[in-house]
Amino acid sequence: MEVTTEIPLVGGAGDGDIVIVDLDVHGRPPLTHHLVVDGGLARAEIYELEATPGERPPWLYRWRGPAPS
Repeated sequence: MEVTTEIPLVGGAGDGDIVIVDLDVHGRPPLTHHLVVDGGLARAEIYELEATPGERPPWLYRWRGPAPS
């Protein structure tokens, strides 16, 4: 079983980028990904995992906006 996978980012500052994430023991990636941009972690852009059934890759991270202040 794979231990990492590449997942594309959709929207926000990371749009079009690919991130490499670790898979859990069930073969699933984390539910969220935080992209650190200007302002550090407090202002990180939040991406949420979405399934893309029947497509490759089987997941993507969609932008949900900056972390709440």
